[in-house]
Amino acid sequence: MSKKRKFGKKNVIKVDPLAYNIGLIGESGIGKTTLAVEVCNRLVGEDGYILANIGKEDGVDAIPNAIYADIPDWETFEEFVEDIIENRTSDYKDLKVVVYDTIDELFRIAEPEVIRLHNKAHPEKKTNSIKAAFGGFMAGEDKAIELVLDKIWELKSVGVSMMIVGHTKRKNQSDVATGEEYETLTANLTNRYFNAIKTKLHILGVASIDRSIEKQRIKQKVGADKIVGKVTSESRIITFRDDNFNIDSKSRFNEITPQIDLEVDQFIEAIEDAIKKAHNKQSGTKSIEETKVEQEKAKVAEIEKVVEEVNKTKVNPEENEELAEVIKEKFTSADDSTKAKVMEIMKEYNFTSFKDTDTIPTEALRKIVELLG
Repeated sequence: MSKKRKFGKKNVIKVDPLAYNIGLIGESGIGKTTLAVEVCNRLVGEDGYILANIGKEDGVDAIPNAIYADIPDWETFEEFVEDIIENRTSDYKDLKVVVYDTIDELFRIAEPEVIRLHNKAHPEKKTNSIKAAFGGFMAGEDKAIELVLDKIWELKSVGVSMMIVGHTKRKNQSDVATGEEYETLTANLTNRYFNAIKTKLHILGVASIDRSIEKQRIKQKVGADKIVGKVTSESRIITFRDDNFNIDSKSRFNEITPQIDLEVDQFIEAIEDAIKKAHNKQSGTKSIEETKVEQEKAKVAEIEKVVEEVNKTKVNPEENEELAEVIKEKFTSADDSTKAKVMEIMKEYNFTSFKDTDTIPTEALRKIVELLG
């Protein structure tokens, strides 16, 4: 392939399992959160992950020594993301992944924020319903999807990967060709929310209970015998690929083990084995170890570069409004030397007016406020 091309490059398989977007859904209490924490502890240690305990979830309460952050509402979630980005190369330099527990609750806390944004933008058409926000016709839900994905990708842009945890439900589907109904095990989200997340995942494991049921004949005192099912054995499993499409799982690695026990070693082994098989198909393949060293070194350099740029250009309109008010109060009484330094900052960040609070980098206004004292 020509190296002179401006566009087009050859993909190299990432060898770090947590470099991929991973999802794990299952019924409440099956062990999803525990498994996610154990996987992260095994792969990156306690400094390498944070479990975001979102909304009304409290699964972390029963997990000893789990590293977590309570995220009760959207405002806290924004603060959580912003703090990680601002301090990425210091306080969070070892952070590799955030576990979102659960994605169900993340969308739930996003919806009031959508309504707030709508009411701010359209004070003459205030609403308290996500269905009516931004003109209705699913525009409110689409805005919630935008908010959620943007925040997750802000962290991904600075090298913090995603692991999604969610709940499941059974749902009747209709076959497109025959029209016949069949049952699937899928996420306990609206189709719109689930599809928005599922399309972004490389791997989606679905945790369920595999039961063996034996039919037994029970004699009745009156009437015919009764046939009942008795559970003879059961085990917790995770499905990555289901050829019958009864389980709404997914893997972009076609050679991943289709089904495993719900167990940390098997989970890690299944993903690492799938990565290794894909890695070995590449032309001129280096060893996994060589590739890992190269990719980790490149990632560190990229994170430093991106963090500096993100912090320099990040815009927080609401904080900007507050900072702009402080600047207006203090600027007129500042001496000429200080005013000149303010103008230098404005030139550096390429803006000429404090009115444009939706576009001015927040870092610039913070510097000016600090300068004005």
